[in-house]
Amino acid sequence: MKTKILLLGAFVALSFFISCDSNEKVQDQIATIETEEITADSNIDIAVDDIANIADDQFSVQKGSVSKSTTTIKSILPDCATVTTVLTDGIWKRTIDFGTQGCALPNGNVLKGKIFITFSNNFTSLEHKITYRLDGFYHNGKKINGTETITRSLKSTDLLAAIHPVSTFTINLTITFENGKVLTRTGTRVREMIEGFSTLTVWEDNVFLVWGYSITKLPNGDIYTSTIKANPLRFSMGCKLPFPVKGTITNTKTNSQGLNKAEAILDFGKGGCDNLATITINGVIKEIHLEK
Repeated sequence: MKTKILLLGAFVALSFFISCDSNEKVQDQIATIETEEITADSNIDIAVDDIANIADDQFSVQKGSVSKSTTTIKSILPDCATVTTVLTDGIWKRTIDFGTQGCALPNGNVLKGKIFITFSNNFTSLEHKITYRLDGFYHNGKKINGTETITRSLKSTDLLAAIHPVSTFTINLTITFENGKVLTRTGTRVREMIEGFSTLTVWEDNVFLVWGYSITKLPNGDIYTSTIKANPLRFSMGCKLPFPVKGTITNTKTNSQGLNKAEAILDFGKGGCDNLATITINGVIKEIHLEK
């Protein structure tokens, strides 16, 4: 009888240690979201938005130059950027060279390298496709490789009944941070110009609403999904900072095994032109200062 009791005790103890070990393994698999990851994802968003703005700007400038309009559209590019334009078989090819020393945009972001932008010479079409390719391109020290396709149209949407410019971006990029960390980004974002489209010569009165999603793969295989839906991001070009003035992003991180998820909400505030935002993780709200 004593032998049976001892064996039973040993079995219980063994079961306890197996259970503990199993719990530790499950705990290791649980995905967590860190503030640094959210700000890094936000930094990528800023780069994507800047590149899209440049491509859209160059399309508008070229369209204005061939329309024989007496109104000159002012480019957002700084004087340190060199633009080369070639028309071949009805396709415009514009090369924007920011040099190798660093060329600052009006919002303060510093660019290096080249952007190759192409689009059709048929400006009478209601829809236009713009593509770009990056060559040795850096955005605030981050190296970015890849391509993007922008479909630009004029239409009415749920966000604004009046006919207005709507651009849809298809993203496929690889981002290398200065510390050597490499991330990949895919996704689709829609940008709607809800103010300023009647005064195309003035950039500062433009206001955009942005919504959509992106998927970022981290070096360890974790998947980071950002969704902008209920509260689109609001960008005011009169604000000299590159951050949204309003809107929220829902960030979901799935671990490399695809078994566990963690969620955080990034809120850019109520319209102020600043670098402040809040992050909500597990019901805890933390104010942060956004960085370029």
